[in-house]
Amino acid sequence: MSNPQSASAPHESKIAIGAAITGVINGLLNGAIQWYLLAGHDPLPLTVDCISNDEHTVFGAAVPLAVSLAMILTAVAYTTVKPPRPPFYPTFLWMTVKHGFFTLGVIVTLAVLWQRLFGSVIISLPVGVVMLGLVAGVVAATVNYMTIRATVIRPA
Repeated sequence: MSNPQSASAPHESKIAIGAAITGVINGLLNGAIQWYLLAGHDPLPLTVDCISNDEHTVFGAAVPLAVSLAMILTAVAYTTVKPPRPPFYPTFLWMTVKHGFFTLGVIVTLAVLWQRLFGSVIISLPVGVVMLGLVAGVVAATVNYMTIRATVIRPA
């Protein structure tokens, strides 16, 4: 059984297309920003085998990038939906926090598993920037889709 929608609510395929476009744009923009921030740090390790370090790593850059994007883009996606929409507090404020913590958990878990399975792998700056752009794009697309879908499609 499908979820009822208001007459002006976009169909899920339109939400998915919009989210994909958001992901591509965010991936390109954040890739360019990371290129600027990490310039001069070539080559880069993906991870290092210690909790605290002074070395720039790809996963080390991915954590704050992904968490901040998840939280900011949840709030931004909510504000882009035209009223009527549910109130931001408490539902979408909680969703903002959940997206941040979920993203933190996923990225840190992937980094720990990578380090455990493959150790410290050194890559070039362009490869690292592409990876960070992909992280930003996937996070942006996923958060945008989940937030807009929850805002416009009401469960029965």
